[in-house]
Amino acid sequence: MKQAKLIKTMSYAAMCLALALILPFLTAQIPEIGQALSPMHIPAFLCGFICGPIWGLVVGFIAPLLRSVLFTMPPMAAAIPMAFEMAVYGLSAGILYRLLPKKLPFLYVSLVGSMVCGRIVWGIVQLIMAVAKAGSFTFAAFIAGTVTGTIPGIICHIIIVPLVIFALQRARLMPDSAPSVAPKKLSA
Repeated sequence: MKQAKLIKTMSYAAMCLALALILPFLTAQIPEIGQALSPMHIPAFLCGFICGPIWGLVVGFIAPLLRSVLFTMPPMAAAIPMAFEMAVYGLSAGILYRLLPKKLPFLYVSLVGSMVCGRIVWGIVQLIMAVAKAGSFTFAAFIAGTVTGTIPGIICHIIIVPLVIFALQRARLMPDSAPSVAPKKLSA
């Protein structure tokens, strides 16, 4: 039984990694839209929610680096901070989802909380890389990279991630460790 659960979790994690590699092709023709929507981030969140914090961390960290090596996008200089950001997305989404009550508002708390944590880590890594290159990374660049330039992506993630979680729950495809937070049907 335990081995079957591990295989199921590994399969979900592998699908999330594959999605992280494939989804950016949907916006590849217009890189500005891809940067604004951040489609590669969605599988990192999903992996944290579905597979747990450790798998979310691993998939989130590997995805941008592997995509950079395989497809040269994002460039490695951008993939490194993204790897840390997405690793924190998966880790914190998994931790918060398991710690908080399994009700709809707390799914959003977990998602937004992990977004905030990941973006802070992205800023820290960008700052460290700028200092190492003897460059600069200003607070304005941090705000532009984490808030103003990513508002469409934030909205997209807040809509898509819970919908996917609800769909997986309705199809009874969520692992046993993640109880349902889908709204109950109204009786007629």
